[in-house]
Amino acid sequence: MLENRPELAGRLDEDLVGWLTTVAPSGQPQSSVVWFLRDGDDLLVYSKPGTTKLENIASNPKVAFNLRGDLEADMVATFEATATILDQPTPAHEDAAYLAKYRSQIERLGWTPEEFAADYSTLIRLRLDRIRAW
Repeated sequence: MLENRPELAGRLDEDLVGWLTTVAPSGQPQSSVVWFLRDGDDLLVYSKPGTTKLENIASNPKVAFNLRGDLEADMVATFEATATILDQPTPAHEDAAYLAKYRSQIERLGWTPEEFAADYSTLIRLRLDRIRAW
C-alpha cells in the first residue's frame, strides 16, 4: 500500500507523533496523541495497559490514524486501519528501530528505555486498510 506513496512512508518514518482515533462502545470517537513506528504497511503503537483506547479497540478494532499537516495544510494524511492488541509483544526497549526513533524523547522525558517499556508495555498493531491524503 505504501510502496505507491513513498512521500507518506517517509512522513511515517520521520514524524514523531500521530493521532490515533478509536471509537467507544457508545459511538463517541476518542483521539490520542501517540508515538508510532512504521513496520512495512503496519504501524506499531506502544500503550500503557488499561487505557480507554485499548478498551475501545477491544470492542471495535476499526481505527483512524492521522498525521499533522504542514503550515500550508499540505500533505494531511489519514490512515484507516484495523487494530490488534498483541499478546506477546517485543518490549519497546528491545525494539532497535523504535529506540532509534524515540530514544532522545524517552531520555528527554526522564525515562530510561527500560522504564519506558515497563510503563508502555502493551503493543498495538495497526494494519492499514485505506489511505486518504492530500
